[in-house]
Amino acid sequence: MTGSAAKGAQSAGMKVASDLDTRVNKFREVRMRFDSAGLSVRERKLVEKLVEACHYLENIFWRQSDPEALTLYQSLAGSKNPRDLKLRRYLWINASRFDLLEENRPFVGTDPMPPGRGFYPQGLPRAQIEKYVRDHPEKKTGIYSSTTVLRWHGDQLEGLPYHIAYRSFLEPAAKSLREAAKLSADPAFANFLRLRAQALLSDDYFQSDLAWLDLKDPKFDIIFAPYETYLDGLLGVKGSYGAAVLIRNEEESRKLAMFQKYVPEIQDALPLAPDDRPSKRGLETPLEVMDAPFRAGDLTHGYQAVADNLPNDPRVHEQKGTKKIFFKNFMDARVNYVILPVARHMMRADQAAKASGEGYLLGTILHEISHGLGPVFARTSAGKVSIREAIGPIYSGLEEAKADVVGMYGLKWLVDHTALPKQKLEEYYASYVAGIFRTVRFGTGEAHGQAEMMEFNYLAEREAIKRESSGRYAIDYAKIPDVLADLAKELLEIEATGDRQRAENWFKKYGRMGEDLKSALKSASSVPVDIDPVFSFKKSVR
Repeated sequence: MTGSAAKGAQSAGMKVASDLDTRVNKFREVRMRFDSAGLSVRERKLVEKLVEACHYLENIFWRQSDPEALTLYQSLAGSKNPRDLKLRRYLWINASRFDLLEENRPFVGTDPMPPGRGFYPQGLPRAQIEKYVRDHPEKKTGIYSSTTVLRWHGDQLEGLPYHIAYRSFLEPAAKSLREAAKLSADPAFANFLRLRAQALLSDDYFQSDLAWLDLKDPKFDIIFAPYETYLDGLLGVKGSYGAAVLIRNEEESRKLAMFQKYVPEIQDALPLAPDDRPSKRGLETPLEVMDAPFRAGDLTHGYQAVADNLPNDPRVHEQKGTKKIFFKNFMDARVNYVILPVARHMMRADQAAKASGEGYLLGTILHEISHGLGPVFARTSAGKVSIREAIGPIYSGLEEAKADVVGMYGLKWLVDHTALPKQKLEEYYASYVAGIFRTVRFGTGEAHGQAEMMEFNYLAEREAIKRESSGRYAIDYAKIPDVLADLAKELLEIEATGDRQRAENWFKKYGRMGEDLKSALKSASSVPVDIDPVFSFKKSVR
C-alpha cells in the first residue's frame, strides 16, 4: 500500500476506526531527554551500542505481537497524509491493530485479536493444545516453554525455539552486546553482556540472570530478554522480548537502601501458611532507580511501565531473588501528566490533595518488591508446578493484583514498625487509589487494568471506597487496611494452590467496570490515559 495507505486499507476491506483522532489524543507525547553531558566519549558509545542492540528486539516484538500490523506500519512510511500519520502513530503505540484501551478490539479491520498473537498457529484453541499435550506428554516441555513458537509440522505440533525462529535478529543483537561489553569499564557488567549475548542464541537465560543479579550498583544496566508473558492470551506462558537501556540515578537509588533489609520480615508477616512463603533471608534484593534513555519491545508499546521486577524464572527467585528497577523519568512523567490530574477529577478534593509523587513511588517500590514475595511455586495435585503454568492466561492479571495489594499490605507493615512515618499513611492510600483510577482507564484487556479493576470493585464492595453525592470517590481510611489484608490473603492463596478455576471465578466476579465508574471516568476525559515516550535516539522497525 502506497500513497494514502489508510484509504488503501479501507479499499482493501480493512476498516480504519473513524475516531482515530480521539484515540491518538488519549496518549501524550513526552520527550524522554537523554543528557549525555556527564558521560565520557566511551560511555556515550556504550549507550549507543546498547540502543543498537535494542532495535533488533523491537523487530522481533512486532512479529510476536501482530505481524500484519508491522506490514501496515511499514507501508505508511513516507506518507504526508495527516490521517496516515495518525494511523501510523496509533499502530506504533499499540504495536498491533488492536486497541489496548478498547478491550483489544481492532481499530484496523474487523478481525478479532487472536489470543495467541504470533506465538501459535492461527485459530488453534487452548483446549486442543491441552489435549495434544495429554496425548503426547513428551512434547509438553517444548510446547509450554516460554521461549518457543508453536507451529504444525504435518500433524505434529512442534515448539520452535526462539533462537531459531528469530535467528536473523538475535545474531546481530548478540554481536552488538559483545561490542558493548568491550566499551564497558565495569568488568561485571561486561561479563553480563557477554553471557546475555550467549543466552540470546541458546534461549538459556539462567546463568546470565544470576550474573545480572550479582551486579553491584552498576552505572549502566540493561533489560534485554523475553521476560513478560502479557501478550500470550492462550496459554499465558510465551515471553515477549523487551529492552531498556538504563543509567543509574545515584541520589534516588541511595534512598531505597532501607527497604532491602525489611523484605524477609514482610515475607514472614504475609497472611499465608508458612510453607507457602519460603524465607527470603539471605537472598539478593537489589533496588535500582534508573533513567531510561531508550526502551524497545514490550517496554515501549502500550502500557508504559514505571518499574520492573525481574527476572521471572522461579529457579532464580529461589537461588538469588529478583532485581527491582524503577524508571525515574517514566515515573515522573506518569505522576505529573496522568496520576495527579486524574486524582483531581475523580477523588474528593481533600483526599486528591494528599496523592503525591512520593506516595506513588513508595507504593510502586512495594509493588515491585511484592512480585518477589509470597509462594514461589504452586502446590497442586500434580505436585510443585510453576504458578504461571498452573493459573494459565489469567496469571498476569492475578500477579499484578497480588503485587499491588501485598505491596500496600507491606507499606502498612513498614508504618506499623516505624520504618515509615505514621502521618504519611493516608498519603500512601490516597496515592494508591489515585493510581487505580489512572489504570482502570486501560480497560480489562490489559493485565494491569484487569488487576486494578478487580481491586477497585472489591474495595467498593467492602466500602473502603465510596462514591459520594458529588460524583467523586472517598476513601474510608479506617476500613481500607483490613480490606486490603483480606484481599492479599485471597490472592496469595490462589497463587499458592495454583487454583485456576478459583482465579477465573474471582476475576469474573470482580473484573467488570460498573456504570457508576464509567460515568465518573468521563470527568477525566481531558487527561491523557498514558504517555507516548519520544526518545532522542531514532526508532526503527523492519
